[in-house]
Amino acid sequence: MKQTSIFSRGLALITLALALNVFAEPRSSGLWGDHGEKWIPQSRLPDFSFAGYHFGEDPLPRLAVAANARDFGARGDGKHDDTQAFIRAIEETESGAVLIPAGRYVISDILWIKKPNLVLRGAGMDKTTLVFPKSLDDVRPNPGQTTSGRPTSNYSWSGGFLWAKGNYGMQSISPITSESKRGEKDLALEKSSDLEVGQRVVVEISDTNEKTLFNHLYSGDPGDTEKVVKPIRIRFVSRVAAMDGKRIKLERPLRFDIKKEWKPRLLRFAPTVSEVGIEDLAFEFPNTPYKGHFTETGCNAIAFNSVSDCWVRNVRIANCDSGIYLSGMFCTADRILIESQRKPNGGTTGHHGVSFGTDCMLQNFDFKTHFIHDITLSYLNAGNVSKNGRGINLSLDHHKKANHENLFCNLDAGEGTDLWRCGGGAALGKHCGARGTFWRIRSEQNQKWPRTAFGPDSMNLIGLQTSEPSQTDLNGKWFEAIPPDQLHPADLHAAQLDRRLRKN
Repeated sequence: MKQTSIFSRGLALITLALALNVFAEPRSSGLWGDHGEKWIPQSRLPDFSFAGYHFGEDPLPRLAVAANARDFGARGDGKHDDTQAFIRAIEETESGAVLIPAGRYVISDILWIKKPNLVLRGAGMDKTTLVFPKSLDDVRPNPGQTTSGRPTSNYSWSGGFLWAKGNYGMQSISPITSESKRGEKDLALEKSSDLEVGQRVVVEISDTNEKTLFNHLYSGDPGDTEKVVKPIRIRFVSRVAAMDGKRIKLERPLRFDIKKEWKPRLLRFAPTVSEVGIEDLAFEFPNTPYKGHFTETGCNAIAFNSVSDCWVRNVRIANCDSGIYLSGMFCTADRILIESQRKPNGGTTGHHGVSFGTDCMLQNFDFKTHFIHDITLSYLNAGNVSKNGRGINLSLDHHKKANHENLFCNLDAGEGTDLWRCGGGAALGKHCGARGTFWRIRSEQNQKWPRTAFGPDSMNLIGLQTSEPSQTDLNGKWFEAIPPDQLHPADLHAAQLDRRLRKN
C-alpha cells in the first residue's frame, strides 16, 4: 500500500477517534464555553488563534513551478550524487517552485535556502525521496557539549540537510512609554513616525538582573533559576490595528505585562526569508541502530532558523535523529509522517521529532516511531500549537527557560506513559511556563496533574484521559476532568481562529 494511502487512512482514524464521536454527550470548558462566550483576552486561557502561516488566516499557497531539478543535472537514480544539481537549482531559481520529479536523489551536503519565495516540491511523499547516506557531522563537523559539559555534536539539537536561514530584520522604532497588562492592546510611544496600520511590529522587553521578567513568564513560580545568568529578552509580533498620534492599538492581545523596568520598545519586523516551502517529498536516512541520548550526529531532515511564514507540507521522514526544527515565526508543518526502522535504544529511535519556535503550527501529524522528545518547546518558545495528530507514546517535551502559552490540542498520545517526560539542564526554571495548555488529549494510560517541577499552577489541563476529579480554581490549578471524546470544541485553535475572523 502506498505511503500516502496509509497516511490518509491514519488521519481519517484520528478524525473519527478524536473529532467525530457522535455517541458522546458534548461538554464545554468553563474557560471557553460552547462558542467562546466565557472567554476574554485577559483569561488564563491564551489566544492561540494567530499561530501558523499568515497568522492562520490564509491556506498554504501553491506556487507555480519555475524550474525542474533534472534540468540542473539531478538524476534521481539513487546512486549518483545529486547535491550540486540541487545547489544550482536553488541558487539560480529566483522565486517559485523547484520541481523534483519522482526518483531517489542522493544528497551529501546541506542545501541552504537563504532567500524568500522559494519552494522545493516533489511528486509526492511516496514518489520523490531525498536519500542522505551521511550525517551532518560527517560532512560539516560541529562539535559541542551539553549543559553538563558532556561532549556531543551541536547537531544533536539543531540543524538539517534542508536548512532555511534568515534574520528578522528587527530595527528599533520607538521606546514604549506606557505600561500595560497582559491581554491589553494599547501602547503609548515616544514617537510614531514610519508606522502605518496593518504593519507588523515587534514588542520587545528585557529582564532585570533580579529576573523579574523571567519570574513573570512563570506566573511568579519559576522554580530553581540559579543557572539562568544572562537576562532574557522576549519579543511579540502583532499587526498595528489603529493609530492615534503617538498611541497605537495592536491587533493581538499582549502575551505578557509591559513594565518600564523591562525597557519596552517597539521594533520593525522585516524578515529576510519568508514564503519558503518544502513539500510533497520524503527524507530517508540510513537504517542504523540508535545509540541513545546525545550520541546523535545529525541525521536531521529540516531546519528553519529566523524565518517567517514558511511551511513544510506532505512530508515523510524515515530513520532520522531529529525530524524538523521549526525555529521560526508563523511557520506551519502540515501532514507530517515520521517513521523509523532503526533498532531502538531504551524504546526510542531518535532525539527530537519536531521542535518549535514562536507562533508556529504543527498539525495533522503521525509519529510512527518514538523519540526521546517527540515535540519540543524550549527557550522562550510561545504561542505554538500542536494539534490533530498522534504518536506511539507522545512526549510533550518542555525544555525549560520560560517557554509559555503553548497549546497541545486534539491529540492521540498513544500509550501515555511519557506525556510529561522532559529534558533541559538543571536550575533553568520549571519545564513549562505560564498558561501552557493541554486540551483534549487521549491516551491509554490515565493522566493527572504533573509533578510540581513541571510547571506552575497557571497551566490549563482540560479534557485529558483521567480518573482524577476536576479541580477548577481560577487563581490556582485548572484541571477539568472532561472525557476527551466529550470535550467540545475538539479543536480549540480552530474555534478561536473562527471566532476571531467572524468578529473582524
